[in-house]
Amino acid sequence: MTAREFRTLYDRLRLRGAARPAVDGRCGALRHLTPQRVAAAVAEVRLGRTVSLAAPIETVPGPDDPEPAVHRMTGPGPADLGADGLHFATDRFAMNVHGDADSHLDALCHVVFDGELYGGVPASGTVTAEGARALSVDVVGNGIVGRGVLLDVPRLRGVPWLEPGDQVTSADLTAAEAAQGVRVGPGDLLLVRTGHRLRRTERGPWNAATARAGLHPSAVEFLAEREVAVLGGDGNNDTAPSAVADVAFPVHVLAIQALGLHLMDYLCFEDLAPVCAREGRWSFLCVVAPLRLSGATGSPVNPVAVL
Repeated sequence: MTAREFRTLYDRLRLRGAARPAVDGRCGALRHLTPQRVAAAVAEVRLGRTVSLAAPIETVPGPDDPEPAVHRMTGPGPADLGADGLHFATDRFAMNVHGDADSHLDALCHVVFDGELYGGVPASGTVTAEGARALSVDVVGNGIVGRGVLLDVPRLRGVPWLEPGDQVTSADLTAAEAAQGVRVGPGDLLLVRTGHRLRRTERGPWNAATARAGLHPSAVEFLAEREVAVLGGDGNNDTAPSAVADVAFPVHVLAIQALGLHLMDYLCFEDLAPVCAREGRWSFLCVVAPLRLSGATGSPVNPVAVL
């Protein structure tokens, strides 16, 4: 995609995603996830089975995670372990939320493009050293609950995974719908499998910052037309190398900054996909509960599919 083509697409999507007054506390693309659609999503539960869509948090450095999460025990002390009386095991946890290994949600303040956040909010004075004063993860402090739809692109193509650098197009998403007998609709939480996690397990981790499968920027138009509320992927959602010169993360720009769409990166669908295939059903209730981190640009997340 040329720089001019990207700018044309960006302008078109920005008009479509223009900020409007919040509806029932929902802003950005979450306005498509109405209370009625949340209630209807409950009907997706038939088995009463829950499946996590998050990968285990990494604590060992790797080529895709040079700064892994740090988990440190803070108590009890060695002398307390065998002592009489009450003692508590305590610990501390820290992580780089926007890395290339751990499952996380991107807030609407995460992407700055042309000096602005989603809805034309100026980045200067909004994103500060103390945190974001608008569009932070606080927006989804009450969680996101709705109908999840998994589109399995490797399954469509008859391969275990997409190779790094491969791109998922709108045609792929439409073909996956037809093959799986499901249709993405307004308010849905769309989850796109590229097989990133399976490849990482089978081949070992690699530098995903420079090579990974993801959506082609033009596929974001599919999200806009279907009025998707949230996008989640098992990679970064963006392809690397980028399809657009001088814009390293075009899907993030188009989805978050232009459309106001929350993204979930580096999820894991390897437990969910076999269940969906066996049941012949690719939609389910999906529950996303980010941490309530005031002013944060994102949050570690453990989405749960309820089938």
